[in-house]
Amino acid sequence: MNNIKLCPNRVVQYLQKEPKDFRRDDIIRFVKENDIKMVNFMYPANDHRLKTLNFIINSEEYLESILTFGERVDGSSLFPFIEAGNSDLYVIPRYSTAFVDPFAEVPTLTMLASFFDKDGHPLESSPEYTLQKACRSFRETTGLDFYAMGELEYYVISEDNGLYAATDQKGYHESAPFAKHNEFRTQCMYYIAQAGGQIKYGHNEVGNFTLDGKVYEQNEIEFLPVPAEQAADHLMIAKWIIRNLGMKMGFDVTFAPKITAGKAGSGLHIHFKLMDGDTNVMTVDGRLSDQARKAIAGILDMSPAITAFGNKVPTSYLRLVPHQEAPTNICWGDRNRSVLVRVPLGWTGETDMCAQANPLEADDIVPPAQKQTAELRSSDCSADIYQLLAGMVVAARTGFERADALKRAEDMYVAVNIHNDENKEKLASLASLPDSCVASAKALEERREVFEKGGVFSPQMIDGIIAQLKKYDDENLRRKVNNSPREMMELVHKYWHCG
Repeated sequence: MNNIKLCPNRVVQYLQKEPKDFRRDDIIRFVKENDIKMVNFMYPANDHRLKTLNFIINSEEYLESILTFGERVDGSSLFPFIEAGNSDLYVIPRYSTAFVDPFAEVPTLTMLASFFDKDGHPLESSPEYTLQKACRSFRETTGLDFYAMGELEYYVISEDNGLYAATDQKGYHESAPFAKHNEFRTQCMYYIAQAGGQIKYGHNEVGNFTLDGKVYEQNEIEFLPVPAEQAADHLMIAKWIIRNLGMKMGFDVTFAPKITAGKAGSGLHIHFKLMDGDTNVMTVDGRLSDQARKAIAGILDMSPAITAFGNKVPTSYLRLVPHQEAPTNICWGDRNRSVLVRVPLGWTGETDMCAQANPLEADDIVPPAQKQTAELRSSDCSADIYQLLAGMVVAARTGFERADALKRAEDMYVAVNIHNDENKEKLASLASLPDSCVASAKALEERREVFEKGGVFSPQMIDGIIAQLKKYDDENLRRKVNNSPREMMELVHKYWHCG
């Protein structure tokens, strides 16, 4: 009950149950006793946004029916790999995701839904089910659970009132009045938490500038590590909430990877940790464990193909350029923001910092924090979040399956900024990430059997991703727009609301 007492989710508070324990009768009771008039099902589609199906509650019998049997939807309108001649799918709600819609004028309970095929089996090509399969395969291979958390970066754009101008590209952790949208961010965080999202913190990010009478301010909301399936759900709902609240308050909000020339782009950094029950196994005696190194090696080896899941529009590759705190080379390091996989500070020291800052706490025994994660820095919000996390989980599994994984990890390690002069020789030895959607499609095509192994990714899904990326025909685009600011901005605005 300790996790329930402070939980902001109204359904959790009312039922006095953790979401994983919600049952159909609980949902019906909440609806009846809280004057809920409508139920929404939400589910992701091929454009990586949540779609909505509304139900008006006209009887308890009908409520029980939709909660039990779900409803039919046209799969061909949601996913291009589903043929129109055989397109019916079922959507079935997952009770554990229930939350009260913070934007609905009519009291509404919303749940995420899963796709099922005509025979009542989970849809093999569903992004959400693909992630489930990836996590199950990882658990069977390693005996561990894959936890993840996202750093959701976005820009808020509003009219410039001329007061307290922020310093260009110096917005990191800025406070009001120089930061203009702190209240918007905190309201977003509150709504996300009410919807079940496990938030770590929020803050202003580096990107901050004024252009054509408007303030562009970059923000970030970072989540806590949870099982990867839940992490994907939380990020999807968070993007939906941020956009809806932005519209309600008259702000434009963009998750676009590229914003304009010379300014910080927005990424979707994904942290992960490996769990053995309740124990984080990323470190041993304050050092990175062999298990963590194997997972990192697997993700690095598969990283060119992972861009096909995590960087799905041409402007993604305008962000992945040197000297922008965005990775270009396939390597990893400690606390180093120029690498592809970063191992941040993890509270692995033996000193009691709390007691040093607060002398009255000196007699307390503080257990190890077990907070160590590793962070993939290449992806952005054009991603299909379920596919991205599934790809990372599969890649981490391959690290446990390779006999030379620890040697591979050692070979790809860099100690300092990879772009420093003393690292020229090391830099020349490292492979690079794809520079276009077409290159990402080629990388996925070359490694598709790894993702399809064990039926995790369906061949139809892989075919669809490759075909979609190739259609952009952007092999030389990055070189072309670098010499044409006008063309670059046309491209940026074309994908302004990607994902």
